Amino acid sequence: MTVHPLNDARQPRLQPKTHKVFLEDLVLLADIGFHDFEVGTRQRILACVEVTLDLAHWPQEDTREASWNYDFIRTGIIDLVAARRFNLQETLAAEIFDMIASRPGVTALRISLRKPDVYPDTNAVGVLLSSD
Repeated sequence: MTVHPLNDARQPRLQPKTHKVFLEDLVLLADIGFHDFEVGTRQRILACVEVTLDLAHWPQEDTREASWNYDFIRTGIIDLVAARRFNLQETLAAEIFDMIASRPGVTALRISLRKPDVYPDTNAVGVLLSSD
């Protein structure tokens, strides 16, 4: 009897090469923009964060203590937005990037911000910062 290669237990098991956590479309109300109609008026920003971690910082057991805390990402971004006004999405994105990049285990990072309410004929305008 011939064993099919897909059923052969001696074949190496597929292993993940990338370990990521992400936060998608966090809705923020930010005082952001340089146009007169934007200054002092909070507007929606959608934030997406994708964090690539080294294997040493990926949970090795199913416990809260082993997890990479999503609350840090969410709360950190909310606190940044609440602390001040920004003229540019680029500035806010850079501050978010720096905050997360300084954490242990981060090997790559992608931050995108979108303003969905700027133009009536577009879904959004935004910026993207990526380490890769």
